[in-house]
Amino acid sequence: MSSTEPQRNSVTPTMSDPTAGPLAGITVVALEQAVSAPMCTRTLADFGARVIKIENPRGGDFARHYDDVVNGLAAHFVWVNRGKESVALDLKDPDGISALHRILASADVFVSNLAPGATAALGLAPDDLAARHPHVIVMEIDGYGPGGPLSHKRAYDLLIQAEAGVCAVTGFPDSPAKPGPPIADVCSGLYAALTIVAMICGRRGSGGDAQGPRSATVSLFDTAAELMGYALTYTRHTGVDQQPLGMSSPAVAPYGAYPTADGRTVVLGTTNDREWQRLARDILERPDLAADPRYATNAGRVRHRTELDAAIAPWCARHDLATVQARADAAGIGNSRYNTPGDMVAHPHLAARDRWRRIDTPAGEVTALLPPPVIAGYEAPMGAIPGLGQHTETVLAAAGFDSDDIARLRGRGAVGPVTDAKSPPPLPIRTTS
Repeated sequence: MSSTEPQRNSVTPTMSDPTAGPLAGITVVALEQAVSAPMCTRTLADFGARVIKIENPRGGDFARHYDDVVNGLAAHFVWVNRGKESVALDLKDPDGISALHRILASADVFVSNLAPGATAALGLAPDDLAARHPHVIVMEIDGYGPGGPLSHKRAYDLLIQAEAGVCAVTGFPDSPAKPGPPIADVCSGLYAALTIVAMICGRRGSGGDAQGPRSATVSLFDTAAELMGYALTYTRHTGVDQQPLGMSSPAVAPYGAYPTADGRTVVLGTTNDREWQRLARDILERPDLAADPRYATNAGRVRHRTELDAAIAPWCARHDLATVQARADAAGIGNSRYNTPGDMVAHPHLAARDRWRRIDTPAGEVTALLPPPVIAGYEAPMGAIPGLGQHTETVLAAAGFDSDDIARLRGRGAVGPVTDAKSPPPLPIRTTS
């Protein structure tokens, strides 16, 4: 095997070209599946980092096979894996692990979301990496965090949302629901990305010194608990479990969805007493409601939510959506329309602000949304969706492997061949979502 070793990146890249991105020069290696860690690393890629995704040669990230609706590719995978390089390594093979360590030698960050104990079994736990690659920031995303009675359990988005009480505050009384987006996964990924950026900033502030925190963990359960902050605070101080209200809020009233005369649905919201006065006087033309002391404060309006909805709903039912929204805008009342995903795909606000881009995939170009941050002078690179193992040879070559090395590794199965996105499903691997 070639003795040429790659040069390690610095975590203090110069930003002479701001269009390269604020994380230009940072290399992230990811051992990831499904949504949480891929969302973390895609976010880092959106800010200009290089992301090398390590995948099992036998099928890769199992999210590749959730469905085939994007020209034969899976919607989840396309969503959270753009702009990455795929390297297919068998980490159960000693040569596969050795190759990963060669790649880590020139990396700045390592991200994983494997099952509890899985990184330790591979010799990739934070303490292992601190000893061998002290320059690498290690981020582990797990289900429940270490040290608790649930730490050993499988952790997928729905399971976490149910355990953390999120489903109990969603839907309707006696009819709980999971929020549609995988919020435990997504928010855990975003918290992980934020933590990594904070640790990078800490090192830059100390001139790139690798001293200080080298590893961090984010658990889906802790993230879901944080998202439940209002509900938990309310219940702790009142002893009351607030009941879910569908498209409304237990915290403020009136605030909800109302059918309109043209078969649409408008959502109206008030957040303070002045807005309530404008809604009652200027929109409903009900000065009696505005003057009623029962509704003078938000606490009173919450107690009498049913009566207020009974006054607002008939008014909305007599007017079409455009009229309701025009009146609400004129009165300074927050409002929106209830949209389906199909409505959002064609939403004029996204089109007017040029939020869609074309990205490459192994199955041809597809359309994707720009990430939310809008940074002056910089646009996220919106890189291609990688085929399984597409970048194996180039990444290994940069890590010091010559063509004979790579051929030998491929011959024994430690390195996967370049394949398309229709590879067979992977062997079962228990991970967080």
